[in-house]
Amino acid sequence: MEKKFYIYIMANKHNTTLYTGVTNDLIRRIYEHKSKLVDGFTKRYNVDKLVYFEMFDRAEDAITREKQIKAGSRARKIDLIHSMNPPWNDLYEELL
Repeated sequence: MEKKFYIYIMANKHNTTLYTGVTNDLIRRIYEHKSKLVDGFTKRYNVDKLVYFEMFDRAEDAITREKQIKAGSRARKIDLIHSMNPPWNDLYEELL
């Protein structure tokens, strides 16, 4: 079975705070954020809604894309989210 890698953007309840991350197990990682299992930014700012993600075959490509997104402006992140998920729904349930 081929391993996949993901970049993702999460938001808080009011979509005022955004977080970008990378993982090789999107469902597990989002569960960790939602359950506040790991101390850090998402726990501190109550960021628990998956609003955007992309999938990659190679870890290097996912990491490069994560860096590209993190280096971009908030407006560019919002444009990405709107391109896939205009109503900013929590996409986590769709993954299960």
